[in-house]
Amino acid sequence: MSDISEIRMQVMWNRLISVVEEQALTLLRTAFSTSVREAGDLSAGVFDPRGQMLAQAVTGTPGHVNTMAEAVLHFMDAIPREQMFEGDTYLTNDPWLGTGHLHDITMVSPSFLNGELVAFFACTAHVVDVGGRGFGADGKSVYEEGIQIPIMKFAEKGKVNLDLVRILRANVREPNQVVGDFYSLASCNEVGHRRLVDMMNETGFASLDGLGDFIFSRTRDAMLERIEALPKGSWPNELVTDGYDAPVRLAATVSVRDDHVEVDFTGTDPMSRWGINCPIIYSKAYACYALKCVVAPDIPNNAASLAFFTVSSPVNILNAVRPAPVALRHIFGHLVPDLVLGAISQALPGKILAEGAGALWNIHISARPVAGASGRRAEVLMFNSGGMGARPELDGLSATAFPSGVHTMPIEATEHTGPIVIWRKELRPDSGGDGEFRGGLGQIIEIAATDGHEFDFSAMFDRVNHPAHGREGGKPGVAGVVKLDDGTKMRPKGWQHVPAGRRLILELPGGGGFGDPARRGAAARANDRSKGYITENDR
Repeated sequence: MSDISEIRMQVMWNRLISVVEEQALTLLRTAFSTSVREAGDLSAGVFDPRGQMLAQAVTGTPGHVNTMAEAVLHFMDAIPREQMFEGDTYLTNDPWLGTGHLHDITMVSPSFLNGELVAFFACTAHVVDVGGRGFGADGKSVYEEGIQIPIMKFAEKGKVNLDLVRILRANVREPNQVVGDFYSLASCNEVGHRRLVDMMNETGFASLDGLGDFIFSRTRDAMLERIEALPKGSWPNELVTDGYDAPVRLAATVSVRDDHVEVDFTGTDPMSRWGINCPIIYSKAYACYALKCVVAPDIPNNAASLAFFTVSSPVNILNAVRPAPVALRHIFGHLVPDLVLGAISQALPGKILAEGAGALWNIHISARPVAGASGRRAEVLMFNSGGMGARPELDGLSATAFPSGVHTMPIEATEHTGPIVIWRKELRPDSGGDGEFRGGLGQIIEIAATDGHEFDFSAMFDRVNHPAHGREGGKPGVAGVVKLDDGTKMRPKGWQHVPAGRRLILELPGGGGFGDPARRGAAARANDRSKGYITENDR
């Protein structure tokens, strides 16, 4: 390939990434749910006709992106090529074929140019409700957790399946929000298709085969170079989590081979009877993300980069099988990177960040008027983040969603969705683990219903009984706390009630410190005090 041809292909690669970024931004701008519109809990990508991911949008979470990369192949297996038409859109929320739980909708649309299939566009998003028990850990099987939608057509030749829409409306608590998000997902793929066709017509490309070969070959060469530079061997790690009613042990062994990296979850505790199980498609997504952060954070994520990582596991809580309840699969999925990074840190001492809060402190609130009063009912979902672990040369980021990468949801947008008030949302002093580099701080959030209302909430929290560990001599972060304003302790998981007039207080966990605390300089400690990150009673 000539230098000019290579430059042209690189430009087209960059343009393809801009196509999927516009695809994702369309979803952000049109979504009805605050979790999508405000927090960016979504993914978007373009795939070749063989179902291999060519490019992903930067906007989105690793759990959505990396599961989507596998999910498209399931769509292709379920819908034969001869049943695919221009204007089609397919969907599912199957946890084992999509993103791991029923609340995420995956949509896939074929893209045609001059009658030929040239690509697929795919996107995912978390919707506010799917019926059943609601978003929580209390279900005993996936059948209790909401409506299950097998891989099927949302639209055929541009005509929406209105029977499916009517079934959805009859099964969810917020039909306008949910159905609105379905249309937003379909529009997202349509925008990607239009921009791709514009690009191909402008450049004269009849297919993406040549561009795909360029993307995959360059990615493979770069990934292989990075893996060859890693130490070779196998390293185990264990991480104990809160679980639901008893601690849960997660275990992993990371093995670096000559041309790939393996992760094995053997030794992890068995499946739970509660909805905290995680299908392997989601565990794999975050294991690959953790490895990618270490091996090649600067190499674009696509089918070729993901192919260098293999993940295996016997049936256990990180490889749950149907019909296990999986609504809160994100909790252990978000802790998988700390588990994997703890193993790889043994191969790369001094180079891996400390453990952090990991799992989002999501809370689903079901608000209603008290008995005999008039008022508004609403389902409200908030995404909240604790502190990140300290890094080898930098303090941990405070109240930052790692590894999920979702945005902070503005309290104004949250309050707009239902009869609740966020009375306090501030950094939690002294919550970051001490060290040469300090762990990131958690935050304190105080929530109440408006006058004349009460609410139930689904707790989806971890690191309450098992805080984040430090690394290289760093101290652990401070554990989280869930309580009412009168001091009543609440459980870290499960549906619970907050009476009218009471406030729910969440104290989110901090990240672990990195390095010997004795090596933290006086100037850094003075800065921490001046900004209120630590109090005079410095740990």
